[in-house]
Amino acid sequence: MNITKKIEEKLNTIKDGEIFTYKDLSIKKEEYQSAAKSIERLIKKGTIKRISPGLFFKPRQTVFGELLPKEEEILKPYLYKNGNRIAYITGIYLYNKLGLTTQIPQTIKIASRNKEIKVNKSNLKIKPAKSYVDVTSKNYQYLEILDAIKDFNKIPDLDTEKGIKILLNILKELNQEEIKKIAKYSLEYPPRTRALLGALLEETGIKNEIEDLQESLNPLSKYSLGINKEILSTAENWKIR
Repeated sequence: MNITKKIEEKLNTIKDGEIFTYKDLSIKKEEYQSAAKSIERLIKKGTIKRISPGLFFKPRQTVFGELLPKEEEILKPYLYKNGNRIAYITGIYLYNKLGLTTQIPQTIKIASRNKEIKVNKSNLKIKPAKSYVDVTSKNYQYLEILDAIKDFNKIPDLDTEKGIKILLNILKELNQEEIKKIAKYSLEYPPRTRALLGALLEETGIKNEIEDLQESLNPLSKYSLGINKEILSTAENWKIR
């Protein structure tokens, strides 16, 4: 089977709007040169489109025009390695998704523990961010919540009272085991994160994990987060102001 036929058959298994790479086409390294020529022909025909070098998608025409991949789909290759999640989206893009800001960033931040993910292309700009723990498919959602808590007083366009309500609602949806996990991961975060998490958990009536959080904090430290007891009644218990 020639390389063009091989690629076309593999493309039949890929959904419209789905991002793929050479690796997803099951192309061997020694076939890359021939494959590149075949891919260029497919791009000229409009069968596939290139997002960036080595990153492609199958376009789909709708009554509203060409359907482009969702941003999360475009970012997927940067979030996984060999099928395992190694990073997650954070920063303003995440906080917009959570309803904490109306701003939409031009540059997306991706957090990873051991890899600095940086892209600067005309249609995709990514800046690296710090992940305080190793990222997996099982914990990245807890890290997203902790990032929102960590950056709470730095989120642009934030309505503080509304933001506190959003975080409280997120925490209320977690079960006891999930609360235990988020409290454990928070021990790797800065003290202000643990203080605000503790105040939020206490506000929701959760007590089991509060003692460990309190013990991890310096009793003399205070945290200027722009949150008063009218907005969060437990703020003073955690030296938050």
